Amino acid sequence: MKFVVSSSALLGLLQTTNKVISSKNTLELRREMNTIQKDLDTMRRRREELSKLFKRLYEDNVLGRVTDEQYRMLAGDYTVEQKALEEQIPEKEARLEKLKAASANVNTFVEKAKQYTAIDELTPELLRLFIQRIEIGERDVKYSRNASQSIRIIYRDIGTLDSAMQPDEKQPKLLPPLSEVISFPA
Repeated sequence: MKFVVSSSALLGLLQTTNKVISSKNTLELRREMNTIQKDLDTMRRRREELSKLFKRLYEDNVLGRVTDEQYRMLAGDYTVEQKALEEQIPEKEARLEKLKAASANVNTFVEKAKQYTAIDELTPELLRLFIQRIEIGERDVKYSRNASQSIRIIYRDIGTLDSAMQPDEKQPKLLPPLSEVISFPA
């Protein structure tokens, strides 16, 4: 079965994708990575402070400056906060690593695209460079030459950015930026 895809449509889509990725995505990723890094630094500092506070509290209890009841109450609060931080820090670190990987993939794609700033003709080399695969869906009406089909383009390094085009659409719908598409725990 042979599929004919307009080279001008793919060429336009590649140019649009390059513009969208280079302008929006890198700025949003940097902002999110900076906020997560600041949160991580704050959490690590607080974890260290809690360790010091716990040691001082124990020493004060031993020396009789703090009653046993006060010690139990404060130690319980500090322990709960420490456990929460111990759970949140690895989650934030994992999220930051995923964002860094996504940023690296986008940067790789953009660097490839910068080599071809003026794409006038869609060649097989360009297709292999930018596109991992093209998925073509079933026809609405079997055995019809004019029936519509959905087309999904999966790009190298960044994955899918567009949704399937409908027959009456002239431009593809672009999905939200990667930071919104990739779901990370808060």
